[in-house]
Amino acid sequence: MAYQVLARKWRPQDFHSLVGQEHVLRALVHALDEQRLHHAYLFAGTRGVGKTTIARILARCLNCEQGVTSTPCGTCSSCVEISEGRFVDLIEVDAASRTKVEDTRELLENVQYAPTRGRFKVYLIDEVHMLSASSFNALLKTLEEPPPHVKFLLATTDPHKLPITVLSRCLQFNLKNMSAEQVAGHLRDILGQEQIACDEASIWQLGRAAKGSMRDALSLTDQAIAYCGGSLTETTVNQMLGSIDQGRVVALVQALQAGDGRAMLIQIAELAEQGQDFVLALEDLLSLLHQVAICQVVQDAPIAVQFDQQVIQTLAQTMSAADVQLFYQMGSVAHKDLALAPDIRNGFEMALLRMLAFRPQLDPEQLQQVPIAAAEAISPAPMTADSAFAQQPSVVMESTAEPEPEPEPEPEPEPEIIPKLESTPDPAPETAVPEALQEAPLTVVAEQPAAAVMSSSDQVIGHVNLGAERMPVVADIPPWEEAPAGWQGESNRPSPVASVDAQIEPEPEPEPEPEPEQSEPLSTANWTLADLDENNWPNIFRDLQADGLTRSIAANMVFAKRVGTQLTFTLEQAQSSMLNATHQSRIRQALEMMFGCDLQLAIDIGNAPTETPYARRERRLASHQQEAVEALQADPYVEQLEQTFSGQLDLASVKPVQNFKE
Repeated sequence: MAYQVLARKWRPQDFHSLVGQEHVLRALVHALDEQRLHHAYLFAGTRGVGKTTIARILARCLNCEQGVTSTPCGTCSSCVEISEGRFVDLIEVDAASRTKVEDTRELLENVQYAPTRGRFKVYLIDEVHMLSASSFNALLKTLEEPPPHVKFLLATTDPHKLPITVLSRCLQFNLKNMSAEQVAGHLRDILGQEQIACDEASIWQLGRAAKGSMRDALSLTDQAIAYCGGSLTETTVNQMLGSIDQGRVVALVQALQAGDGRAMLIQIAELAEQGQDFVLALEDLLSLLHQVAICQVVQDAPIAVQFDQQVIQTLAQTMSAADVQLFYQMGSVAHKDLALAPDIRNGFEMALLRMLAFRPQLDPEQLQQVPIAAAEAISPAPMTADSAFAQQPSVVMESTAEPEPEPEPEPEPEPEIIPKLESTPDPAPETAVPEALQEAPLTVVAEQPAAAVMSSSDQVIGHVNLGAERMPVVADIPPWEEAPAGWQGESNRPSPVASVDAQIEPEPEPEPEPEPEQSEPLSTANWTLADLDENNWPNIFRDLQADGLTRSIAANMVFAKRVGTQLTFTLEQAQSSMLNATHQSRIRQALEMMFGCDLQLAIDIGNAPTETPYARRERRLASHQQEAVEALQADPYVEQLEQTFSGQLDLASVKPVQNFKE
């Protein structure tokens, strides 16, 4: 007898031998057992999931000589003829080759006649979505009210192409793709009955390659049996399918974990030499990370057979959960971006290099253990009153009253103030506590999470970006070009961090201090037309009584010339679209109010020959910010933190303490 392919030889002959599709089988079995039969059934699903097989089993159930039942005997003449495809009352139609309306009319001419052998005349129309619109129209009336001896079984891979009028006349069953576990289990049973040697990894590879189709899985198994010479092994099946050796995938993950870019690139080069598909390699990498993540959450979870259980458990114990999630997220995004890469290998390499570049250098637990280990290597400093308090949470103090006379304290060696920073075990440079602070009554103002040592010069607070934490750092800055509002010299400087060796009794809440007096801005009466020139215009603009868009337009103008009471300004070309007669009139009125006389105003459009008030403010603001950044970068404590933890200063987070004043 000629060889019969596995897909035909092992086609299920009853519902109980069918793999998967339990939701469809349950409905059909109950309908057959209770004799609640519909006249039209529609089976929809992708290739190889059992649409035609279920339709043929249903036809056998309807025409079995033992009666309508969900378990046909399989031995009567009707069952045998249906299985062999020669039952006269089962009319199978390929709609893809018979799409014309004439074919449909010819088919329906015999609907009115009673079945010849069976109980029902069954019309099995495969790929029904290929029928033309005229064919559907010709079928509608018969499909809605067929004779009682006729049953329609329709199968399609694209139900969306069917007219809604057809769908409304059928019971629709959507068949699902089968999982790799279901396919692998069925292949294991078939190969066992065929007495073909195989290993679990090879079966799993065939199950995954089938992509949910049992027919594809059986066809691939036929091909693998021929390729492997009758014995299926993982290596030979991988060679046939072009799959990736899972050992290389594990090696890539181990290289990522170790941060070894050289080993990772070597593995990629070897994959390229073997002509492997890098899309499949990335999919296998994501599958491995998925298994590792599951094992980290549930240690005894079942592991897919294509991976070694011991390897998965080892990776789950050695890799951090954050790394696994980060690698998986980056791989998922890179999978859809591979098509945009100029070369698939380059896209795969960039995906792994991105994982390596953005991998955190230290885990949170490791970050907490580093200062502990470093502290043990350093001998403890002598415990003085100041240094003992420096190990407690810092308290920022502020002088609130005149110092009372006290006896002169005995001279002591200058104490070392060590900031209580969990991230640095080394003692900070020596800094003396100001004498005025030691003598003044102290009031608790705020409590900081970590102590910061202040110097005696002007200071600015910023942040150091150390990954998981941001700690306040205090640094010196030179005096500003202009003092901000409320600045009154030394008495208004930020209060340094002080140390005390006794518990501070809380004082009654002090009454709010009066606002420091500020110098009155020059009134508009102080400006005259004689003061108006190119150099004075930015200063005059600050006192201009204008707001909103009008002030924004004026900020982008420069003074050009004055002829009597005729003033001429030049507006930046980029801002010319905002200017109109209303804003020009408001600017003229503001100038008249400032100078106390009637004026005529002309505004030309062009490139400003000198610096506008807006450009001057932006330049000084940038200089103000740069001075704060430079002062923080030069601070010894910041340098110490960066050296200890390989940290980087987050320049975007630096905010000057002193407000900028125009």
